[in-house]
Amino acid sequence: MPDVIIIGAGLSGLTAAERLAANGRSVLVVDKGRSVGGRLATRRIGSAVLDHGAQFFTARSELFQAAVDDWMEAGVVEEWCRGFDQHDGYPRYRTADGMNQLAKHLKNGLEAPSVEGAEATRGSVDIVTGARAASIIPLGPEVAVSYDDSATRPPDEALAVITSAPVPQTLELLDSGGIRMPQDIYDGVRALRYHKVIGLLATLSSNAPFGETGAQQRPDDPIFTFAADNQVKGISPSPSVTFHASHAVSEELYEATDAEVLKRLQPEAAARLGDAQIVEIQVKRWRYAGPVEPWPERCLEATTSGAPVVLCGDAFGGPKVEGAFLSGLAAADTILERLR
Repeated sequence: MPDVIIIGAGLSGLTAAERLAANGRSVLVVDKGRSVGGRLATRRIGSAVLDHGAQFFTARSELFQAAVDDWMEAGVVEEWCRGFDQHDGYPRYRTADGMNQLAKHLKNGLEAPSVEGAEATRGSVDIVTGARAASIIPLGPEVAVSYDDSATRPPDEALAVITSAPVPQTLELLDSGGIRMPQDIYDGVRALRYHKVIGLLATLSSNAPFGETGAQQRPDDPIFTFAADNQVKGISPSPSVTFHASHAVSEELYEATDAEVLKRLQPEAAARLGDAQIVEIQVKRWRYAGPVEPWPERCLEATTSGAPVVLCGDAFGGPKVEGAFLSGLAAADTILERLR
C-alpha cells in the first residue's frame, strides 16, 4: 500500500509526487489519460509538432524560477522570447520538442531507481495511466480510490490522497465516495468556474507571418487570443500553427461539431496567415482550460478527520503553469505535515 495516491499526472500531480518522494514517502500516481502531462500537451500531425495546451510559461516566484533553472540546465526548457508583439525583457519559456516533454522529463525522474548513499531514503513513485478514478472513499485512518473499470483495476488504498483533477471532477469523486466538506467550503469550491478554450491545430505550406517570435498574444482579440507557429517557436520541423480561440467564442462553440467549429473559425484563421496555406486542420477542446477566479489558497484539505484528502491544481492560488507547480508543492507539504 502506498503512503499517498495522487489523482492526475499533470504538473501539479507530478510536482507533488516529487516532493513526497524526496521526503521518503511512497506514492502512486494515477491518470485517466494515455500519458502524463495534462495541459502540458503536444500533438503530432504528420511531420509537424504542435503544442495545443499550455504554450509557454513565466516564472515570478523564487521557487518556480529555481525549478526552471534546473530544467534549463538539464536541456529540457529553453527561453523562447521576452515578449511577443513587443519585447518587455521578461522571459517566456518553452520546452524543447514540445511542452509534453517537460512532463515526460519529470516522469522519468520520478521513476528512476534510487541510488545508494544520500538518496537511499528517497521514497518510491509508481505512475499508472489509463486509470479513471471513480470515487475517493474514506476508511477511517486510510482512504481508497476506486476506478471506473474495477474489474481491470481494483481499488487502491493509502494513508492520504491528493487530487489535482479539475474541481468539478474532484467534487464528483468526493460526492461518490461520501466525503463531506464543511458546507461553506463546499459551496465556495462548487462555485469555482473554468474557462473553456477551443484550439485549432493547422499544418501549413509555409510559415505564418507572426514576426520574429512566431507568436501573437492578443488578449482583447474577439476571435483568437493566441497563435503560434510551432516551427518558428522551435519545436516543429515543419510549419504548423496553434490557434486558441477567445473565451467568448470558445464558450459559444464548445458544444458544436468540429465541422461547425471549422466553418466558423477556419476562415478567420486563414485570414491571419498571409500567403501560407492550410494543409490540414484539427479541432482541440479544453473544457477546463483555467479558472475564472482561482481559490485564494494554494491547496485545500477536504477532510477534517481521518485520512487527509487534499485538492490542488491551477484552480488553487493562481492559474497557469507556475500556479499548478506551486499548488502541487503546497498539497504535498500539507500531506507531509499531516502524516508526520
